[in-house]
Amino acid sequence: MDRLEAMHLFVRVAELGSFAAAAQQIGIDRSVVTRQIAGLEAHLGVKLMARSTRSLTLTSAGTAYLEKCRVILNLVEAAETDVAEERLTPRGNIRLSVPLSFGLKRLAPLLLEFARRYPEVALDMDFSDRQVKLIDEGIDLSVRITRKLAGGDVARRIGSSRLHVVAAPEYLARHGRPQHPAELLHHECLGYTAGNTPQQWQFMADGQLRAFPVRSRTHANNGDVLVEAAIQGMGITLQPDFIISEALAAGRVEIILGDFPVPELGIYAMLPGNRHVPHRVRVLMDFLGAGLTGSPARIMELSVAS
Repeated sequence: MDRLEAMHLFVRVAELGSFAAAAQQIGIDRSVVTRQIAGLEAHLGVKLMARSTRSLTLTSAGTAYLEKCRVILNLVEAAETDVAEERLTPRGNIRLSVPLSFGLKRLAPLLLEFARRYPEVALDMDFSDRQVKLIDEGIDLSVRITRKLAGGDVARRIGSSRLHVVAAPEYLARHGRPQHPAELLHHECLGYTAGNTPQQWQFMADGQLRAFPVRSRTHANNGDVLVEAAIQGMGITLQPDFIISEALAAGRVEIILGDFPVPELGIYAMLPGNRHVPHRVRVLMDFLGAGLTGSPARIMELSVAS
């Protein structure tokens, strides 16, 4: 194994905190990982990692070496990518994770078209609403729909979504139409949640963003299920436009409380931090951004004050 490969292996072990996890992710025996790291330490003449049966921590020398390795590996990848980009043909593997409903309704057609257009790119797509750990799971890109990103997240905004409160005409005929968000507490609401915890929905009311409690006995972690419940007259739900669009167009649900806007959701392509973004991944982000909005945005690092 040459020096660059040893650096890459060291970075992977340090990020995952485990020889076994690094070996599994790369697809080699753990003994190979152990031997290569030991060889690297012997070459440098310092201990990079303090190992025990239960944990692995970097020494002070290891911490300093890790940062330098990241810089060197990023520069090497950037140089190789710049040369490769001259051929203008994206190639290689992309592992990505996308939300289930949004992925099926909006992203799947774009991703399949991307695969047809760029046959030298292999897409490994995971459709799931769980929030993945990009570095730990070896994910190149994930799509997240949220109002607010965490500090240090590296992302590109590729679209946006509006939230609407909807109910079936049948429900409104039986229970009345709420005229103010405060009245939701007296209605049966359908909650997007993983548990039976109290919920609050946010609206712009009286010139400011306010949170209003809602009463909910039916919960689900999938918006399509909640829209179907609303169609059946079981209650009121708050859902993004891409989930309610078909039912709304068919008249099976209708928007209520339209005078009280709900904050917009951002749609983001999330990237592993501290890494050069491969050409193939940037091409995919451009493609998704253009497909969703027509105007792909620039990559930015978002940080939130603690």
